[in-house]
Amino acid sequence: MNRPAAPRIRRLTPTVALGAAALLALSACSSGSSDTADSSSGSSGKLTKVTLALDWTPNTNHTGIYVAQQDGWFKAAGIDLEIVPYGSTAPETLIAHHKADFGISYQEGVTTARAAGQDIVSVYAVTQKTNVTISVRADRDDITSPKDLDGKTYAGFGAAYEAPLLKKVIQNAGGKGDFKNVTLSTSAYAALYAGKADFAMPMPTWEGLEAELSGKPLKDFRLSDYGFPQIYSTLIASSGTYLKDHGDIAKKFLSVVQRGYTYAADHPAEAADKLIAANKSVLTNTELVDKSEKLLADEYYRNEDGKTGVQTAARWKAFADFEYQAGLLTDDNGKKLTAAPDTSGYFTNDYLPQG
Repeated sequence: MNRPAAPRIRRLTPTVALGAAALLALSACSSGSSDTADSSSGSSGKLTKVTLALDWTPNTNHTGIYVAQQDGWFKAAGIDLEIVPYGSTAPETLIAHHKADFGISYQEGVTTARAAGQDIVSVYAVTQKTNVTISVRADRDDITSPKDLDGKTYAGFGAAYEAPLLKKVIQNAGGKGDFKNVTLSTSAYAALYAGKADFAMPMPTWEGLEAELSGKPLKDFRLSDYGFPQIYSTLIASSGTYLKDHGDIAKKFLSVVQRGYTYAADHPAEAADKLIAANKSVLTNTELVDKSEKLLADEYYRNEDGKTGVQTAARWKAFADFEYQAGLLTDDNGKKLTAAPDTSGYFTNDYLPQG
């Protein structure tokens, strides 16, 4: 059975700059607020085009977007939404170079890009807690805590922040933080059950469920249980330029987005059906989608106050401080930062519906 590729922890650090040829190649999805005719858009007959770049193949992290699109909520708000499929260029790069109005991103991606001087800002937190865990085979009785991972082999994605993150968690659990590192070339659970590695960092809302459905369950250790700050694993970002020039459109767009994710949180089964209907050729494992959507609705879409979309300054500062201390942040010249960045401008709640 064909299955969509699993959402990643995710990609390597976004490129700081694009060559002229690459920028020209991106012109097909250039930013802007051009109007297009549509008979359903009201008396003016005009819709404002808005582009959203995906970070991966359609999956349950994107459900709120597809719910709103399937039910015509974007058009009702005067928006002609163009969903840009994931390609070779990261959404962060498209946003920063103003080739996409919005994009699906993650906290590490935005933090790294902003530190390097790129024009990008997080405007909506899709997941309100860290959507990645340290995982081992469920039958590994010799591993009961991250401290037991000393000397073991980690199957990773090649991102710079993985090793220092794991070292910190293992040390916080009482270990030394010494382990071997290999780059993942297959799914996390497949690598673990094939004996190619001892632990990995899959998403419990997708690959963890996929492992369970495949009869290869995983045992998880949540990062936050061992002193690592919570992360916005999936978010929506825009650019300061777009928000300044099209603030009213951004508010309309995010109002619809929040409506979509609130619906998904309240009606996970129906939301899963709408996501599948919009992506039938990709999302063929309906049981996986249903289970993923329910888990996201139960634990991830809302914060402890029951709100969707909102972000906190404390969480942005905590993660940036970790990256700075680990020597992972560089400026626009590629030099390591000499002070922790001010993250107050890395995110905003100003474009979310009030109340």
